[in-house]
Amino acid sequence: MRQSSLMDDEILNAALCVEILDVDRLLVDWRWLCRGWFSLAARNAFGDLFLVNEQGRVIWLEVSTGDLAEIASSKSEFLDLFGHKEKRKVWLAEDDTREAARLGLQPGLTQCVAFKTPLAFSESGKVPNNAYIADLYEYVSFLGDLNRQIAHLPDGAKIQLKVSK
Repeated sequence: MRQSSLMDDEILNAALCVEILDVDRLLVDWRWLCRGWFSLAARNAFGDLFLVNEQGRVIWLEVSTGDLAEIASSKSEFLDLFGHKEKRKVWLAEDDTREAARLGLQPGLTQCVAFKTPLAFSESGKVPNNAYIADLYEYVSFLGDLNRQIAHLPDGAKIQLKVSK
């Protein structure tokens, strides 16, 4: 039980260690969805961003799906909610983060666990060894562009990707 608790602390510390990250650079390909000023409160191992908007509210940007959700009315409330294991389990994808670490995928401060076939595609679950370590900026940017292109499509739609850069 002690090792699991230590791992929880490591996951939380990594999530909150965002001082060196440039939020404007992370959001460059998300401005179609994330308009206005933001600061970065936290991130998870898979590149999801926890943003503080101009009103001080905390917004969760799920980069794999392009979903935005307000999860706290202030940064202090957000940090208090991190004290609840259930919230951390969901927001930080703790079980998936542990599984990735077990497979040797432990991202550094400017990295994330990424997927060769993005999770937005149903086929992603069928790709062997789909996960890898990626540059956080590049992967978040790629997913911002991808989600912009598919945002208007219904679930299950057939798509043709246009990857630039």
